[in-house]
Amino acid sequence: MPGNAQKIIDAARAAYQDGARLVLTPELAICGYAAEDLFLRASFMHACDDAVNLVARELAGLKGLSVVVGTPTQGDSGKGLRTKSVEVQQRHNAAVVLREGRVVASYAKRELPNYQVFDERRYFTPGQGACVFQAGEGEDAIHIGLLICEDAWFEEPAQLAKNAGAELLVVINASPFHVGKGNERELMMQARVLATGLPMVYAHLVGGQDEIVFEGRSFALQADGRLAGRAPSFKENLFSVQVLRTQAAIDLIAAAVPEQGNDADLWDALVLGVRDYLGKNGFPGAILGLSGGIDSALVLAIAVDALGADKVRTVMMPSPYTADISWIDAREMAERMKVRYDELSIVPEFEAFKASLAGEFKGRAEDTTEENIQARIRGVFLMALSNKFGPIVLTTGNKSELATGYCTLYGDMAGGFAVIKDLLKTTVFRLARWRNDNDPYGTGICPIPERIITRPPSAELRAEQTDQDSLPPYDVLDAILQRYMENDQSVESIVAAGFERAVVERVARLIRLNEYKRRQAPVGIRVTHRSFGKDWRYPITNKFRA
Repeated sequence: MPGNAQKIIDAARAAYQDGARLVLTPELAICGYAAEDLFLRASFMHACDDAVNLVARELAGLKGLSVVVGTPTQGDSGKGLRTKSVEVQQRHNAAVVLREGRVVASYAKRELPNYQVFDERRYFTPGQGACVFQAGEGEDAIHIGLLICEDAWFEEPAQLAKNAGAELLVVINASPFHVGKGNERELMMQARVLATGLPMVYAHLVGGQDEIVFEGRSFALQADGRLAGRAPSFKENLFSVQVLRTQAAIDLIAAAVPEQGNDADLWDALVLGVRDYLGKNGFPGAILGLSGGIDSALVLAIAVDALGADKVRTVMMPSPYTADISWIDAREMAERMKVRYDELSIVPEFEAFKASLAGEFKGRAEDTTEENIQARIRGVFLMALSNKFGPIVLTTGNKSELATGYCTLYGDMAGGFAVIKDLLKTTVFRLARWRNDNDPYGTGICPIPERIITRPPSAELRAEQTDQDSLPPYDVLDAILQRYMENDQSVESIVAAGFERAVVERVARLIRLNEYKRRQAPVGIRVTHRSFGKDWRYPITNKFRA
């Protein structure tokens, strides 16, 4: 929290020097979103208070500056929750307005989301009423109506602020990214502006926190809903908005960064997610198994864009079934990305395992057991290198595999961070082509050899194996997964949409059967509106079939 407080202090001082008299920080900026069960610890809440007090003291000398700080608060409103032995004070997802060393106003979030990755009702009590405060002085003074994130998605909070005298709405936010979310936000806020007739400034968090990513992209809207300005996405930025009072209305003036495409957003989200997860948790770099296949190739390209080639190591671990072209393509990609590349054969270890188990397996044909042994040997190798030298193991499995269990527990699932666990296989292919056509971080155009993209995917754990031996075609599989897993459609409705019943029922069965695997998978970056993470909470022991 001292680091967050210092960022706020530094930004406020810089903004003040540029003439700003109101500074907005994102939702829960003092501690980050979301701190989960840390909110339940009294020492954590006291530390948040201390950080707010630090900001107030350090900015006390900036005459006329108001700073809105997102922070959790607690206090006894006379309606504390009572357990058997202790009365628990109410906690709020709140914001305080600091001015010349004092708290001049405060506001508690009214609408507490409890869906997708949100779990705010576990920690917070809804606020009541409106918060309107004055920013600026004299003829330049503006009455500001303060809202927090979800409040602005409902009509009442904004209308209450207007009724209390607000001339300008400001919304502080921590709204997790998924593809297309930025445009959804702007459209919803346009509706809120048009309903109230008030202009709006929307301040949004940027950065990665465990599985979720926040893309920034703060913006300002005129009272008629027109875009007045937009900040860059996925970059920390001091977004300045000039507020002009005219005889007719309040006019907002700001720079407007153009929207970028969904694939560019997706790439930036994955890069930021990797960079912040490793950086904030103190890992010196990353290591991954480079197989010559599309998934590990994409993860390597993301990792290099996020960390730099010098902090990424790759290991090719051939088995008896590894094709020559896999070696060739893996080496070529490592050379293109300028990363360290090593080859460690797993053949001796595989033969040793088979010899040790020969008595137990006598009379039984080889099957997925032997396939999984190979994957688990690779997992042991990677984890050993991670333990010895410190880099985190990046797993390379995608959402289609995780959904259907086409992955090996303690094998290719072994690792610390699952970069593409929320990308369907069809998205993996599309994004690989996008990255070959674009070089957003200056690490090299066309990093992925064409054959890696065009070659039929294979785990190469038995002779002449391809993914489609075990799974439906990926375009069919992913379409079913989107409907069943992401959008909660029933088997019957998916069949009615034209999909073969046997295939739909098989996919649904695989999803159910492999919940126990997913519970043991590493955390990974959420980029869709429903991922296999906090969004997905299904029981392992479950006989429901519809």
